[in-house]
Amino acid sequence: MMPPAVPARLTLALLFLSLVGCHPGNAEARRLRVSCDAGEAAACNKFAAKLQKGEYVLRDEARAAVLFDTACKGGVGDGCASLGAMLQRGSGVPKKDSVRAIALFQRGCETGAMEGCAQLGVLYRQGSGVTTDLARAASLFQKACDGGHMTGCAHLGALYADGGGVAQDFPRAAALLQKSCDDKVAIGCVGLGQLYGAGTGVPHNDSLAASLFEKACNRSEPTGCLRLAMVHEAAQGVKQNFQRAAELYREACEERNGEACFRLAALYDKGAGVYRQPERATTFRRRACEYGYAEACTKPKGAA
Repeated sequence: MMPPAVPARLTLALLFLSLVGCHPGNAEARRLRVSCDAGEAAACNKFAAKLQKGEYVLRDEARAAVLFDTACKGGVGDGCASLGAMLQRGSGVPKKDSVRAIALFQRGCETGAMEGCAQLGVLYRQGSGVTTDLARAASLFQKACDGGHMTGCAHLGALYADGGGVAQDFPRAAALLQKSCDDKVAIGCVGLGQLYGAGTGVPHNDSLAASLFEKACNRSEPTGCLRLAMVHEAAQGVKQNFQRAAELYREACEERNGEACFRLAALYDKGAGVYRQPERATTFRRRACEYGYAEACTKPKGAA
């Protein structure tokens, strides 16, 4: 008697699983797990990163957090910085803990984790959980950038563009932002786009600015989508397209960008790119306020 035929989909699935199981990445994950279980802190840090991403192992953020903690206690600065980021976001941990996150970023920075320096710099720049100190932020970003951390370079470039904590220097800002954008750091592309849009430190070029904003938006950076929407609305470097602007504002708004929500509300007030709906405008204006965009917290004249 002939055995029953195996469905084609099942055969393909089994073949896929067998190929994945034989992938060198699986062997590496197993090796890291064994080394971590044997007490090797660096292996725990690397294995935690795989668990966090679901890379050749089942994604498990809670276990990743535990192993980052193990790595941090074992003197691995990157483990401290990674755990700090999870506590800051409240992912893989029982609850957010900004106080502990700050301490972990500091510890990570002191033990050579440039991510810790960059994250701590962001907090000092924003005044989030610490007193605002732009000079301290610039110092931390400089340390991160010198250590090869391109996001640190991007943040440092933004400070040079604004003159925050350092003397304003547009050519220096442009060089740092270009360097980080070339390394696929989305916020670097946004900052560089703003310089091209204003013609500061680089020749004025609206088309290039729009292209840089699009690049950042495609990399899931909300401020990139916001800026791209703004140039579509204003016809700067691209053909005016209110509908596209509304789509982009909505995308950034969903990522809790208050200014994007506010600008989307204005389109609903005018009926530009969307049907005029004052009640929708009110909803988005309220969200903008909730997300910290102060201008949205004052009801404009004539608004519903």
